[in-house]
Amino acid sequence: MTASYPNTQLLIANEWVDAASGKTLDVINPATGQPIGKVAHAGKEDLDRALAAAQKGFEAWRFTPAHERAALMRKAAGLVRERANEIAPLLTQEQGKPLAEARIEVVAAADIIEWFADEGRRVYGRIVPSRNLAAQSLVIKEPVGPVAAFTPWNFPINQVVRKLGAALAAGCSFLVKAPEETPASPAALIKAFVDAGVPAGVVGLVFGDPAEISSYLIPHPVIRKITFTGSTPVGKQLAAMAGQHMKRATMELGGHAPVIVADDADIALAVKAAGAAKFRNAGQVCISPTRFLVHNSIKAEFTAALVKHAQGLKVGDGLAEGTSMGPLANSRRLTAMANVVQDARAKGAKVVAGGERIGSEGNFFAPTVLDDVPLDASVFNDEPFGPVAAIRGFDTLEDAIAEANRLPFGLSSYAYTRSIKNAHLLSQRIEAGMVWINQPATPTPEMPFGGVKDSGYGSEGGPEAIEAYLNTKSVTIMAA
Repeated sequence: MTASYPNTQLLIANEWVDAASGKTLDVINPATGQPIGKVAHAGKEDLDRALAAAQKGFEAWRFTPAHERAALMRKAAGLVRERANEIAPLLTQEQGKPLAEARIEVVAAADIIEWFADEGRRVYGRIVPSRNLAAQSLVIKEPVGPVAAFTPWNFPINQVVRKLGAALAAGCSFLVKAPEETPASPAALIKAFVDAGVPAGVVGLVFGDPAEISSYLIPHPVIRKITFTGSTPVGKQLAAMAGQHMKRATMELGGHAPVIVADDADIALAVKAAGAAKFRNAGQVCISPTRFLVHNSIKAEFTAALVKHAQGLKVGDGLAEGTSMGPLANSRRLTAMANVVQDARAKGAKVVAGGERIGSEGNFFAPTVLDDVPLDASVFNDEPFGPVAAIRGFDTLEDAIAEANRLPFGLSSYAYTRSIKNAHLLSQRIEAGMVWINQPATPTPEMPFGGVKDSGYGSEGGPEAIEAYLNTKSVTIMAA
């Protein structure tokens, strides 16, 4: 299957434009290593225009009734769903994931938009009984203002739409610095809102140097809210910058998800669910299972089954029929995976599946399983962000929970057990923003999505997500 790939422009005031300087960057297909298109590279002049548009868009959007905002958002969602078969191949070409996964991401985006559209109609204030009967006391929720969003390449549409849906539902305008590696699919998402008829400046899209753009947008007086998904080190820098300028921030940062497989677990279920989650998007998922903690009494059986699962995956170009795992997003990830495996092997781990690059063209790395991994191995301490599953045994559930909580990360976690007692204990004791028991990750729009500790703060799902884009105003009116 082949598909055309467009050059991607900036969106400023509902107009698709080149950068003022004319500068562009190449977009590389990770399955071939070859350029497939170009993306506009914004400079300061472009950012100033985008900020002015965002301010103007906010002034119009904040006073658009919630039900009218919802109608426009629902129209945009409908366009995204209609165009799914056109958008998904763009996503696969620029990011690498199999076409089926790309299409799921696009269709899920439409669901997310619709949920936030409806939830935005339920942003309520309240009337507070006044101590003075001649006065009325009100609590009002207002949009915080223009938003600057920064999103990564692993889910080019999903990571934008969670922020975009909440911001627009709350009445904020939204300017996103989307990933230069994967520009066409987020541009297609944003285009649906323009085509749906949102006022000029309500949505904006720029690309360019991440450090330059973030250091310009975050302190800028127009921007009142920051939202970022990415690595913990970069997130800490941006959060510190936001704090210096008293800007509200939501941070969805790195994870290193533990998978606790208790002695009474359904092994087949655990391998099917956790294995699928592990190798989805070639492991380049912030909530990917990474540290497999398996009770020693079943570890050999579990490991053999996970190896069989990994070896049964078809690795190839995401557009090819039957591909179940695509390439890594860039050559840097190949080097990182080789280093992770080499470090684990040097420290005593056994490579029982994969462990090496596939071929010499494209960024393909074999689905990898490491057994008997020592605690000082890099893969058990640093997020691998690739198709590597690291297994280690435990004797008691308390030991497994202690290991799960040992690291500073606390984004997602998984557990498998047939015991209600164990499930209750795990749900209470695991330090993570999200816990999934006896199932793969199910991050639906209505549930909170976010982490604790070094994995960030704030939510990108549920009513909590919209709350992050609202200010609370206390109003008391005295009868004249």
